Amino acid sequence: MLLLGLDLGSSAVKATLLDAVTGRIVSTAQSPQHEMPIFAPRPGWAEQDPAMWWEHTALAIRAACAGQDTNQIAAIGISYQMHGLVTLDERHQPVRPAIIWCDSRAVEIGAKALADLGPDTCLGRLLNSPGNFTASKLRWVRQNEPEAFRRIRKVMLPGDYLALRLTGEAQTTASGLSEGTLWDFSKNAPADFLLAHWGLDPALLSALTPTFGKQAGVLTSVASELGLPAGIPVAYRAGDQPNNAFSLKVLNPGEIAATGGTSGVVYGVTDRLAYDPQGRVNGFAHVNHTAVDPRIGVLLCINGTGILYAWLRRMLGGSLSYPELNALAAEVPAGSEGLTVLPFGNGAERMLGNRQPGAQWLGLDFLRHQPGHLARAAQEGIAFSFSHGIAGMKATGLTPTRLRAGDANLFKSAVFRDTLAATLGVTIELVRTDGSAGAARGAGVGAGLYATPADAFVGLEVIETIEPNSELVGPCREAASRWEAALAKALS
Repeated sequence: MLLLGLDLGSSAVKATLLDAVTGRIVSTAQSPQHEMPIFAPRPGWAEQDPAMWWEHTALAIRAACAGQDTNQIAAIGISYQMHGLVTLDERHQPVRPAIIWCDSRAVEIGAKALADLGPDTCLGRLLNSPGNFTASKLRWVRQNEPEAFRRIRKVMLPGDYLALRLTGEAQTTASGLSEGTLWDFSKNAPADFLLAHWGLDPALLSALTPTFGKQAGVLTSVASELGLPAGIPVAYRAGDQPNNAFSLKVLNPGEIAATGGTSGVVYGVTDRLAYDPQGRVNGFAHVNHTAVDPRIGVLLCINGTGILYAWLRRMLGGSLSYPELNALAAEVPAGSEGLTVLPFGNGAERMLGNRQPGAQWLGLDFLRHQPGHLARAAQEGIAFSFSHGIAGMKATGLTPTRLRAGDANLFKSAVFRDTLAATLGVTIELVRTDGSAGAARGAGVGAGLYATPADAFVGLEVIETIEPNSELVGPCREAASRWEAALAKALS
């Protein structure tokens, strides 16, 4: 019995086949091998073509399934980049490019709604300011592209769009709506009060379906295109950060996950409808949330993390691999000999009040600093941004002492892991998993192959535990203090 997990990121789509009995990854594939383009028609904008997502989803599925008995696939799970806005016409064709998670154009719209409706209403009912989330982006389209807006019949999150292409059914989840500030926790229903405030028709939202459950089956025509049997159920969908936490078996109050992909995230679970009054972190319905038994995912997001490291690699000519960059960074002492990096060059940062200080390199010495210094300073700057943002998590009652992370992206670097552990004073558990494997496990829950979400983790392996290195604590915290001073100056 196999489970197919899909993970739609802003860089690539990954597909994984997982053995439902052993939890072993049977095969995996990614498309494209390079990074998908993000288009920025204006400063602060970020768009992608949904058709491109589907093209690479199909390629990844076919590659992962090559040589496998696809008749054994029991269910499909979908993980996807959060907060995006996909707008569809009456034929379910995109009206305009998708406005994705790191787009900042709707910041002022969200801020005005917060002022008009009141912080108590927004934070108490949405657990968030409308910010520049999906709902605010839709309001932006209405205000600025009226001709396009008149053609819209459905709005979707990126994962809902993939599910639509697979099944023909327009559906979404409470967890998904919550990530777009479209879920009213006080009523356990879509946030009609926010839609009404902006003059948006609730009929634009898709029908609700459970996060775990047999949502809809793959169409015959699509199955033929992908080389799959028709009717395989899509049985799970979740935004990438709730799904990454699920992948790491972070389900219960006090458990915390971290990721370091294009963006960096710390994601903790609480059983309270808690929020940060300053809006530095955000609360969403976790994958196992119910009105009776709340599970709120408190999310700290830093936009400019892995994308900074990818940019640095390109600026160095692209000839060095990430492992080679990591090796160079490891040769440089903690603190990078005075070089400081602020990694905020990828849109408005929620933990900074939706401000955009921009990425900065400070203290650069042309005679002393080499590529290894640049690599280490970049990783340290990312780790220090994690530390800075965790203050907002503490406002919701979460205080990290142990983080779980997948063995992927920035967490493959010992420099980054050790810097983060030493700066925060936390233990890091490195787990062999990723978002597509987590989506496959979620599909098994939705299809009834596992009785509960907690039962889905057969074969999950903790491969390394990183404790704070006492020799690094002093130098890392000294460098972090220098970093905090630089940030304060940038924001003043």
